Amino acid sequence: MELTRRDALLALASGGIIASMVLSSDTLEEELSDTDIDTLVQLAEVLYPSVVEPSREFIKAYVVGRYRSDGERLANLKSALRVVQRTSRRETGKPLGALDIDTRDKVLRATGGDRAYPDPSGTDAQRVRYYIINDLLYAFYTTPKGGRLVGNRNPKGYPGGVEVYQQEPDT
Repeated sequence: MELTRRDALLALASGGIIASMVLSSDTLEEELSDTDIDTLVQLAEVLYPSVVEPSREFIKAYVVGRYRSDGERLANLKSALRVVQRTSRRETGKPLGALDIDTRDKVLRATGGDRAYPDPSGTDAQRVRYYIINDLLYAFYTTPKGGRLVGNRNPKGYPGGVEVYQQEPDT
């Protein structure tokens, strides 16, 4: 299952972020490097179930929409990405993109983000958890595709709640 730009827009809409902000994203795209987007895609491949293929378009649309109006939040995301990139070089001697998924998982765990309590102004591990891990997981599980994988046929923000909750679960 591939996640698309449309899925990212749906995830943003469920969080109350206006899609028109995503469609005019020139400034933010200049501030996020290709390496930043690639790093997020590579981390999404680690965090998402193996049946999911996070596309560059999905990640880029979500990040641009989520961070467009908040320069401080964007700076913190970039800082958390640098922590992961430094950890990759320190632990393996290679950039994150040169690693297989299992080794990327080990690098992400080496940041401590998997065990940390999310805190936007906390330690490096807490910021990795808050800005990268939690945001990527939120982006995925608030899409209808991601929600269906965990049995939630109607993620928050989508129509049809009463009807969906009265139906028998999918088997």
